[in-house]
Amino acid sequence: MDSVSACTLPHLLHREAPPPSVPSPSLRRPKKKALQARLSTSSAANGAVSRALQGSALEQLDIERGVCIPFRKYSPEIVRSKVLESRGSTLSLMLRGVEIVWNLGLYWSNLVYDFLVGRDEEVVPYRARQLRNLLCDLGPSFIKAGQVLANRPDIIREDYMNELCILQDDVPSFPNQIAFRIIEEELGQPLEAVFSRISSETIAAASLGQVYRATLRATGEDVAIKVQRPGIEPIIYRDLFLFRTLASFLNGISIQKLGCNAELIVDEFGEKLLEELDYTLEARNLEDFLENFKNDPTVKIPQVYKQFSGSRVLVMEWIDGIRCTNPKAIKEAGIDVDGFLTIGVSAALRQLLEFGLFHGDPHPGNIFAMRDGRIAYVDFGNVAVLSQQNKQILIDAVVHAVNEDYAEMANDFTRLGFLTPGTDVTPIIPALEAIWQNSAGKGLSDFNFRSVTGKFNQLVYNYPIRIPERFSLVIRSLLTQEGICFTLKPDFKFLEVAYPYVAKRLLTDPNPALRERLVQVLFKDGLFQWKRLENLIVLAKENVAKMSSNPALKVKNTRNQRDWKVERKLDLTDTIKDGARLFFVDEGIRRQLLLALTEDSKLHIEELVDVYRLLEDQIDIPSVAVEVARDLPTVVRDILLSWSESILSDR
Repeated sequence: MDSVSACTLPHLLHREAPPPSVPSPSLRRPKKKALQARLSTSSAANGAVSRALQGSALEQLDIERGVCIPFRKYSPEIVRSKVLESRGSTLSLMLRGVEIVWNLGLYWSNLVYDFLVGRDEEVVPYRARQLRNLLCDLGPSFIKAGQVLANRPDIIREDYMNELCILQDDVPSFPNQIAFRIIEEELGQPLEAVFSRISSETIAAASLGQVYRATLRATGEDVAIKVQRPGIEPIIYRDLFLFRTLASFLNGISIQKLGCNAELIVDEFGEKLLEELDYTLEARNLEDFLENFKNDPTVKIPQVYKQFSGSRVLVMEWIDGIRCTNPKAIKEAGIDVDGFLTIGVSAALRQLLEFGLFHGDPHPGNIFAMRDGRIAYVDFGNVAVLSQQNKQILIDAVVHAVNEDYAEMANDFTRLGFLTPGTDVTPIIPALEAIWQNSAGKGLSDFNFRSVTGKFNQLVYNYPIRIPERFSLVIRSLLTQEGICFTLKPDFKFLEVAYPYVAKRLLTDPNPALRERLVQVLFKDGLFQWKRLENLIVLAKENVAKMSSNPALKVKNTRNQRDWKVERKLDLTDTIKDGARLFFVDEGIRRQLLLALTEDSKLHIEELVDVYRLLEDQIDIPSVAVEVARDLPTVVRDILLSWSESILSDR
């Protein structure tokens, strides 16, 4: 594959998206000819789509997400060669194809019959259960596809999504004897040589593997052993080959309904699925999360034992916590629920907006409350990466929402890959405005992601919008964690924690992109928003206060305690330095700030005093003055450079 220019190189990119679903009267997207006519792309865009169909769908994905991958486990060519090189492959493909077509065809015929007799809506709950059972019967590839479809409102309707969510947990296990044999094959020695004890029952079972609890003989440490299902790899390769063959016949429908070809959707799904099959990659994910949170005293990530792990077996530290599926036990353990939820929301936002590497499956079974108040994550097979570009566009979308700039919000959809480049976004703008105003207009106390997402699901179902898999994971992650918050505390306000975190990032992060977004938030229609600045400071102070007083910070004897970074005050030193530099160097900013101080033909001294009073207990004025003075040579240099450039440009 040709390299993609101007891309970053994370060690791995993770992705999960479904194979093409079978259209049906009750599953299909409604026919919206008028809407699709209004949302039709320009001739240039249609030409681009045609060229994309001729090229590689994987190259499209790399360009869309802003990263490239130096090594790939998946490509259509790899899948084809793996399947066709095996003995008896033709017969196996034919038999499997007949099995899939027969079962799905029978299900489809039932849906058609329901539609013809006019009972398609009343039997939806039954048909949804039937679909879930059918996917289980067809094997791990289809179970995984069902799990993915449970988070794709652009492909399947909400009532079916809710039923398929059961596949996240309710998966049958395979026999212990087979699992123990696989462990011994990966270890190269008997179980007894490494483990002094291993559980006789599985702790958890998933579509690709299952988990046992054991004790290391050498150290006495308790560990979790994740074992892959036997013989699953050739089954996955065979099904992916069949999925992509089917997708090649569905490109026209997929482009009409989703704005992308069906092969791209299968490639997203296949790439992610093959990565999840290799447990050495999950071990790397664990190491990345450990590195990201090494200085955070409120988050627990399990250690990985790579010397006992392989491609089919993963051994990691046992997390002795309380599952978030058991809120009663959390409360009985004396854990501060407010503190726990605060660190949970903050940890999720750090993954998304700071690290760009986030847990893609944070359902209640994968999140634990430690008895000291910390939050612990397990199961890192499904993680996703957001490029720096994608993170900046997400922040842009937040800024546009704050500024109620719905036209730019619609354009952000295109930049993030939800819409095909060149699509006319005009019909979407009123829908976005209605969703945001109806939700935000209720106030912070009544705002929740589930209600917003429900309306957003209707939008993507009615318009040719495709949700890129990484953003379907973002949506699922936020919804799941909000659901955990509501389970533990029904009146918990997710945004009351999220807003202060975002405010603190905007005010304190030295990233030039965030500095630019801060300026956009503080200026609207050329006018300085004093009230917004005050609100940002109040929210940021609230975040610092909540995190610094969290009970989890009282943990003793933790391995990395000396490296912990606990902020006790809102540190705006760098922000003030950058603001001073901008004032002297940037003529446009200087003019806007001077106008802000003299708006309405009066000096806004009172507003300045209010801002100072908010910050006087947070900053040490003499220290900040010293830092600004130290930065003066750089400021003078920038002023001289700016002046010389203006002189040269005039000539």
